[in-house]
Amino acid sequence: MKSTEAEYQEILQYCQDLFTKKNKDYGTSWRILRIPSITDQIFIKAQRIRTIQEKGIQKVDDDISGEFIGIINYCVMALIQISLDDSKTEIDNEGLTELYNAQVDEVKQLLFNKNHDYGEAWREMRVSSMTDIILMKLLRIKQIEDNQGFTLVSEGVKAGYQDMINYSVFCLIKSNALHTN
Repeated sequence: MKSTEAEYQEILQYCQDLFTKKNKDYGTSWRILRIPSITDQIFIKAQRIRTIQEKGIQKVDDDISGEFIGIINYCVMALIQISLDDSKTEIDNEGLTELYNAQVDEVKQLLFNKNHDYGEAWREMRVSSMTDIILMKLLRIKQIEDNQGFTLVSEGVKAGYQDMINYSVFCLIKSNALHTN
């Protein structure tokens, strides 16, 4: 079995390759989205995963792994949006790659810090439980957004997006959807 780091890196590389290709097709049109709109896009994907898990069947052929990949890339988009304070919508490919990598590197460091403390507990979790956690984090983010970003004791939306990336990667590893293990 490959190490968590190797599996994680393979999945993130796949996600980034897809992100880059879509950027070539669509440009950075997603930059027009406000953060709550990105949150709602992620919610749609997570809700579809849960519905399919609960019903055991799906009527649209798009597989669940594609939804987890979408969650990862939309979370990266949200983190990029949070990090940029200008209204420039177009970003060249090189600049976008740098922004993507900066966000993913920070998320990866968070994963390895938490993985150290928790001893890879996620490997014993069910994909359905991780899907529920993703949905819970989305509802938390939506509440924080509805409160105009104000929190009393919570980490805030950035931490929620970072955690959703990691849980989505875990789901892809556990389901071996991208054949990393």
